Amino acid sequence: MPAPRARTFAQVDVFTQVALRGNPVAVVLDGEGLDDAAMQAFASWTQLSETTFVLPPTPAARAAGADYQLRIFTPGGELPFAGHPTLGSCHAWLAHGGKPQSATHIVQECKKGLVSIARQGDGTLAFAAPALARSAPEPQLLAAVLQALALTPDRVIAAEQLDNGPLWLGLLLDSPETVLALDPDHARLKALGQKVGVAALYPAGDAPALIKRSSREARAFAQAPARAAVQLEVRAFAAATGINEDPVTGSLNASLAQWLIAEGRLQAPYVASQGSCLGRDGWVHVAADEQGRLWIGGQTVGCIQGTVLL
Repeated sequence: MPAPRARTFAQVDVFTQVALRGNPVAVVLDGEGLDDAAMQAFASWTQLSETTFVLPPTPAARAAGADYQLRIFTPGGELPFAGHPTLGSCHAWLAHGGKPQSATHIVQECKKGLVSIARQGDGTLAFAAPALARSAPEPQLLAAVLQALALTPDRVIAAEQLDNGPLWLGLLLDSPETVLALDPDHARLKALGQKVGVAALYPAGDAPALIKRSSREARAFAQAPARAAVQLEVRAFAAATGINEDPVTGSLNASLAQWLIAEGRLQAPYVASQGSCLGRDGWVHVAADEQGRLWIGGQTVGCIQGTVLL
């Protein structure tokens, strides 16, 4: 093993305007020379839902516009794509002097491919939702997951396997109260090897615990109207990757948006809330551009900067 050396490091809180209320990501801004085992060992040590390593883009990706390459690790393995690490790593890259090739977008290379990231005038970042593959879940798997969640089938409005890099079993439940009351058997979910994202719609004009926060938070994403209130409550259970519950999850919110909008259950722009059961206050803003492409955005706040010996 090469001798450890000091590498530029940052920790960024994502999907929040207030530090310590979103989802943190650890970012090693100089990942060159680290092998997969070293990256995985550091990600397991941080015990954050994701740890990332910034590298130069491959020649082919640079020619296609990529500004940097990102490797994304959970405590349990590498991911081809993840949302909050994409935004947090982009924040750290820009804060440490990164200069994008494009005047309008930053382009990230990851194992999923190239991901465009837009930077708003107020500093808000948003990524273009990657392509989504959807399929019906296996009935036996769905039944086992519902048992692990202590949910009866009548609470489930719809279920879908969602794959935009990470694979989630998406469950649309009957109410936000049902979502917030869940107390899963994480050991059973881990044994199933299945990440589960649960969500529920707030009836129009009926999010009393959240509306009083909405005018402040809706301003966090320039494409979302200031009148927007939270329309979706989300939780993400990821024991299969070493984290029982992820505080605020970009990849899951992207796939939920593509699924629920395609089925006519939601319209962009909207705001999703996630993390309250963990003492967080995550706000995920979903908007559509003129071409119908969905953008998943939120505020990012730097919390730690320095060096790490790796």
